Amino acid sequence: MQIESNYAKAAQFVEEAASRGAQLAVLPEYHLTNWVPEDPKFVDLCAQWELYLNKYRALAKANNICIVPGTLVELHETATEEGNKLINVAYFIDNNGEILGSYQKKNIWHPERPHLSSSTFDLHSVIETPLGPVGLLICWDLAFPEAFRELIAQGAKLIIIPTFWTITDCSPYGLKLNPRSEALFLESTLTARTFENTCAVIFANAGGPRSVVKPNPYAGLSRVTVPFLGALGDETKNSAEEGMSIVDIDMEILEEAEKQYKVRQDIAQSDWHYDYRHTSGFQGVVKEKL
Repeated sequence: MQIESNYAKAAQFVEEAASRGAQLAVLPEYHLTNWVPEDPKFVDLCAQWELYLNKYRALAKANNICIVPGTLVELHETATEEGNKLINVAYFIDNNGEILGSYQKKNIWHPERPHLSSSTFDLHSVIETPLGPVGLLICWDLAFPEAFRELIAQGAKLIIIPTFWTITDCSPYGLKLNPRSEALFLESTLTARTFENTCAVIFANAGGPRSVVKPNPYAGLSRVTVPFLGALGDETKNSAEEGMSIVDIDMEILEEAEKQYKVRQDIAQSDWHYDYRHTSGFQGVVKEKL
């Protein structure tokens, strides 16, 4: 939980990315604090979220680069019986240091639920950015194709997913069957999401030093996935270690994928045979259930 040194390391990566011509830098979920909610110091660190958000805004402006600074766990004091409220938020900061949009984690991993509040029924929203229409998701959201559908229905071409996903998130049963089970989950699902939504997925997961612990708890595998090609990012896509990949995304690939698969065209039809939340009928059903 060395928040200042973690920020300094992240800033070095961002500055290096900018010096190599990158237009966007994406950091992992929980990169400042790690995820240690039982530690008595954790909540106090989360109270500093606005300080570090402003630091990233200044960093983006100084280096003329857009930044998604992983996620910031934010402490919001409330007067309710629930007491202090922690939310997990990703921001899109443009190269002028302006916040163009944010997203609060909706699908919360089961062990996180005693500590984090979900955005529940809030709609996923697309953010207009210098790089085009962007959707933000966080970690376990990856497991829910509905989130992607809601974003691409609004025109998102890039889906950015800061993540803290470990190999040991798997159960002992699953690890016994396959020690790489969670890596298989990530590799398979990221590839599926890019094809089935004709979008690019920018996946930034936590990595760490080479571990003597077996299995290595870090999953890593940070990558960009695009249709036809699959995973890009040679420095990190097959690694659990801390590092950085610089990836060029050819947006023409996404246009050609849509010409081939016509996913967006199909879901935009008035007679499309599945109900999603971007249809008015589904929103009405939700209100009735509430």
